[in-house]
Amino acid sequence: MSDSEAIAAPAPLLLADGRPAADAWSLDPGMRHLNHGSFGAVPLAAQERQLLLRAEMERSPVVWFPALPDRIAATRAEIAAFLRVAADDLALVPNASAGVSAVFASLPEHRGGEIVVTDHGYGAVTMGAERLARRWGGRVRTARVPLDAGPEEAYEAVAAELSPATGLIVIDHITSPTARRLPVASIGAEARRRGIPLLVDGAHAPGLIDTPLAGVDCDFWVGNLHKWGCTPRGTAALIARGPLRERLHPLIDSWSAAEPYPDRFDQQGTLDATGYLAAPVALDFVERSWGWSAARRYMDDLAGYGAAVIGAAVAELTGESSAVDVGMPVPGMRLVRLPDGLANGRIQADELRDRAASELGVEAAFTAFGGVGYLRLSAHVYNTPADYEYFAETCVPVLGTWARAAHDKEEVSS
Repeated sequence: MSDSEAIAAPAPLLLADGRPAADAWSLDPGMRHLNHGSFGAVPLAAQERQLLLRAEMERSPVVWFPALPDRIAATRAEIAAFLRVAADDLALVPNASAGVSAVFASLPEHRGGEIVVTDHGYGAVTMGAERLARRWGGRVRTARVPLDAGPEEAYEAVAAELSPATGLIVIDHITSPTARRLPVASIGAEARRRGIPLLVDGAHAPGLIDTPLAGVDCDFWVGNLHKWGCTPRGTAALIARGPLRERLHPLIDSWSAAEPYPDRFDQQGTLDATGYLAAPVALDFVERSWGWSAARRYMDDLAGYGAAVIGAAVAELTGESSAVDVGMPVPGMRLVRLPDGLANGRIQADELRDRAASELGVEAAFTAFGGVGYLRLSAHVYNTPADYEYFAETCVPVLGTWARAAHDKEEVSS
């Protein structure tokens, strides 16, 4: 599809009383919020529930904390039903990175072992894999997966890095910098055939994929509920299956340390677990308001519309297509190629994110892959077509000015 090809704008979602969906959130109306994928956004219903829980905790802490493990176990069961997994496979952790860290800390020693990752991996997770490899006296092997690689090509790129020395595979379900899937099912089957543990980083999957673990054979899977699930931040799922699960321990030992997995994760001293307990309210709010299936359709239609509108504006500015083929697309997320000179590395992308927020009043995600900068769109129910039209009309011309200034500065310095 060309940048200029028309895509119909989906009708904005409304609340039951006819108000805009955004009225159910506390997002700053003076900003355009186009980056749900990084930190999520918590609806007022879940914020209010968490405040009530905190008040209950502070009224009687000596009653609250001893009773907390049972309440967390009940919450785990609700979240497991949402993800369509067994409650006994699921532990609650503060975020996907915390779940990954728990896995890295619990794996058996594998002297000289290699860890296979991809060049699409989340930076903090890859750094954790590198620390683990150093402890093993091994190394990290990075599978280079072309941005436009389809399932077979991506699988072959990962499989080519496997060897008898491989002690762990870490693969993204949905990649953070490139907003695409990786073939976790076929990689999982190959890992099982070779007897290699597999950790799937599904940080973006809960809420975005209806049944994220369907057909996925892995030892460990982590997913953030605070992204598309809109739960309070600090709420994520760690799912473990197979013989290695009983080795898993939380990063903080507490009085339930001798309990089996996942019960030992339910007691973490005096940590504030109100986000866990309020999480089902957020999940239920979306279901009651629109239904998750309808919400996902809207988010995908809106992301497609946004990419077309913004892509056409960038193409008009540069004279080149800004459309991006990611090989295995993700619902609700899109990439738009930026003008040359913008966000050609992670640090530059983060600087552009901060500048767009301060000077343009837009919260947006800018990423880099292979030295090329991208705008990563991630839509949610509170977004509307007007958000993306604003970015195309108001922000893209400014990005063009910034790109030209960066080019001129580079020419002077060279």
